[in-house]
Amino acid sequence: MLFTARQVIRTQSYISANRALSTRASNILSALGISPEGEIHGVYDGQWRGSGEIMTSTCPTTGEELARIRTATKEELREALERTREAYTIFRNVPAPKRGEILRQIREALSAKRDELGALVTLEMGKIRTEGVGEVQEFVDICDYAVGLSRMMNGRVIASERPEHSILEVPNPLGVVAVLSAFNFPVAVYGWNLALSMASGNATIWKPSPTTPLCSIAVTKIIAGVLENNGVPGAVASLVTGGKDTGEALVNDPKVELVSFTGSETVGRIVGQAVMSRFGKTILELGGNNASIIMPDADLSLAVPAVGFGAIGTAGQRCTSTRRLYLHRSIASDFLERLQKLYKSIKPGDPLEQNTLLGPLHTRTACNTYATAIKHLKGIDSDILIGGKKYDHTPFGAGNFVEPTISVPKSVNMLDSIWTTEVFAPILNVGIFDELDQAIAWNNAVPQGLSSSLWTRDIRNVGKWIGPSGSDTGIVNVNVGTSGAEIGAAFGGNKSTGWGRESGGDAWKQYVRWSACTINFSNQAPLAQGVNFSA
Repeated sequence: MLFTARQVIRTQSYISANRALSTRASNILSALGISPEGEIHGVYDGQWRGSGEIMTSTCPTTGEELARIRTATKEELREALERTREAYTIFRNVPAPKRGEILRQIREALSAKRDELGALVTLEMGKIRTEGVGEVQEFVDICDYAVGLSRMMNGRVIASERPEHSILEVPNPLGVVAVLSAFNFPVAVYGWNLALSMASGNATIWKPSPTTPLCSIAVTKIIAGVLENNGVPGAVASLVTGGKDTGEALVNDPKVELVSFTGSETVGRIVGQAVMSRFGKTILELGGNNASIIMPDADLSLAVPAVGFGAIGTAGQRCTSTRRLYLHRSIASDFLERLQKLYKSIKPGDPLEQNTLLGPLHTRTACNTYATAIKHLKGIDSDILIGGKKYDHTPFGAGNFVEPTISVPKSVNMLDSIWTTEVFAPILNVGIFDELDQAIAWNNAVPQGLSSSLWTRDIRNVGKWIGPSGSDTGIVNVNVGTSGAEIGAAFGGNKSTGWGRESGGDAWKQYVRWSACTINFSNQAPLAQGVNFSA
């Protein structure tokens, strides 16, 4: 169901002389214990505070101001870091299974508010309701994973060449982990990091995107309650809202052992260089620019909807969104006809409504980026099969709604920015190939390396695709779209995507410090390699 401007106005309830908030927004905030009245504290380190600049949260669907948040001053940030460090010195000595029990309780608390948190993600970020709830479910799932992990964070016993010696590889807590998350997954990315960081015995300080502060405040309130009930310092999961200066301070602080950054390649390069200059650790999750390849033997009844979701889901604002589509010449016309039919069936609407499949872009700036990309495509004489405009008519005049677009450039020139630059909007560029080797070369010819997808039923194609001459991305799928990863495997990409890994697999090993410990339980003290240093 589409909402109308008249309905929005009718549901407004005035909460102050200067600002009005729609009932749809105030009900969601109230359900999560966030008062829509006055200014909201945006700093937590065991206590809620914040006396810095005011940050405004804006609904991308209606354009209404949702809340005003008081961010951290320089002094409050310094104090929050100190308290996070103090919390780490306590939490690192808590047995790992006990840390797992705390994570289990966090999982239960999040699950109890899953639908409410999902609605807040939709309200503040703009993704549709089912995706908002699904994002919170990712946090719940990674907590499940981390609970089990807390009893299996194993080191290794290595055979020594010396008699009556053993070598151990021992993981220990790392320290303070700073998580700088992006707007498009304002809950899940923090969850991936927090769950593994806590299981490892670290303390975490979260600096969320400046445009999604309410999601971070709501999540932190839930986690803080669990920590308090267990007598654990709240600064084990600190929060500091703020802008560029806050992020820079965390990145450059030598007391932050690990910085996990999700965002653009441009900023990620700056973060990586800054942290490396002080010999800190980084986890970088940067640009995507992902491709799907459709072979002539592909099951189009599966491939078409998967490509559609990959390109349109979250209005094209996932790191794993499908931005490039390479079609075998023999099936290109049929595939594009089916895909256009799917696109025409997708109608924009209020993302809080259960049947809406297309929500808004997150900001007006994103709309401008979309318009610039469309202008470039038209400038190189691309064939715009569908889309290419912003929705300006009622009820979307105040929101950031754009038409999902399919573009067929005249050629696949891998030097052109339309292929090599990630545009965070629902624009899908199509190329036609004749041989799989050609499509793989196009897939690999971009700076980014996050996700890729091959659609085929030929095992020979599968072997090539996942092998040494195949896709060079961190996520290499077969008959699965580029978007929608599970938490069990490590998530991350190669090349300018940053080489970082989060979530499952061996990702936890980045959140600990490793020591090689040689233990001598003999009556001799032999040297390795047979070295003799007897006087």
